[in-house]
Amino acid sequence: MTRATIRQCAVLAGGLGTRLSPLTASLPKPLMPVGDRPFLAWLLRELCRFGVSDVLLLTGHLSEAVEASLPAIQASLPRPLAITISREPAPAGTGGALWHARHLLDERFLLLNGDSLLDANLGHLLQDAAADGPDVLARLALRDLPDASRYGVVQRDGGRVTQFAERPPAGTPGTINAGIYVLRRSILDAIRPDCSLERDVLPGLAARGAVRGTVLDGWFIDIGIPDDLARAQHGLPARLRRRALFLDRDGVINEDHGYVGSRERFDWTATSRAAIRAANDAGWHVFVVTNQSGIARGLYAEADAVALLDWMADEVRRDGGTIDDVRYCPHHTDAQVDAYRRDCDCRKPAPGMLNELIAAWDLDPARCAMVGDQPTDMQAAAAAGVAGYRFAGGDLHALVTAILRGETAPLTSP
Repeated sequence: MTRATIRQCAVLAGGLGTRLSPLTASLPKPLMPVGDRPFLAWLLRELCRFGVSDVLLLTGHLSEAVEASLPAIQASLPRPLAITISREPAPAGTGGALWHARHLLDERFLLLNGDSLLDANLGHLLQDAAADGPDVLARLALRDLPDASRYGVVQRDGGRVTQFAERPPAGTPGTINAGIYVLRRSILDAIRPDCSLERDVLPGLAARGAVRGTVLDGWFIDIGIPDDLARAQHGLPARLRRRALFLDRDGVINEDHGYVGSRERFDWTATSRAAIRAANDAGWHVFVVTNQSGIARGLYAEADAVALLDWMADEVRRDGGTIDDVRYCPHHTDAQVDAYRRDCDCRKPAPGMLNELIAAWDLDPARCAMVGDQPTDMQAAAAAGVAGYRFAGGDLHALVTAILRGETAPLTSP
């Protein structure tokens, strides 16, 4: 079965940025300052949310500036990414940039424009792509706009992309390519060393039925013109500094059978995946914070717990959601395994796991919520300055929906 999570993302970062001249004379578009960091840093921060671990930057114009920026960009990310640069020898177009990086590409990979961002739940795109057969070489994120005149538009027959059309007249609504793709490496068979993916490759593939689209709803920004670069300065940081939902695992996301360390013993609670997806659709981060003393007790290995959490996150993405990040505590004062015998500040009721995520993701605790089934979860939430909600079983989706809407009071308040 195809995994929903896609580990590699290529980012097109080699354009000349002529519409932003003279700003782009010494700085490429993806490095344009937006708020307190380059636009590229915001883009990579979003990729971290959906399981991407490896980034391939497709550079050209001012590649040296991109390379020099990487230490600062890495330092701004909530978790490290493995970043590789593929520099085209001469301007080669968006398709040519892929062709020159062909030896570095995975069998399936994401591709993003380095100068636009769609604030949407990409879990829906990953969900649809996981169900695509090998004959689908490209799946595009699409966005409906009330005025699509700045962009070429996409014609569809259901989920199938049938045609790419020129820009419509001003004020004409339309569906646009949002610059986010899931591609198969075999698409390279249709790509030349110097070509445009949008103009020279995708139309032909669409004609033979090899392109699909997923319409996503969300705030879209393309910093390619001065007015939108200015609009991004406040709009983008304000949107991406999100609210956050912390979830305990055993007894909330899955049934608590006692020290669950394998898929065989893992049973989802009835509506947990729908609850996570609802939070994602509302624009919230979702984090898992879980005590895992079964590791300390020698009931299963730490690697088993990590593998189970990774599988769990992939299953959530298969259902159209995402788990942005995870913290687990393997320690216990009565550990049977010496390496894990200690009293630490990450084991709930201590707030260490929540505090780590708050720092890593630049969160405001007052805009966060914690759902757990134990008093220790509520104590950890209060200590971290986060509102705590007790889950006593039943419909997690209903509880989370009420939290998202502000329709239920927390059990513990900061």
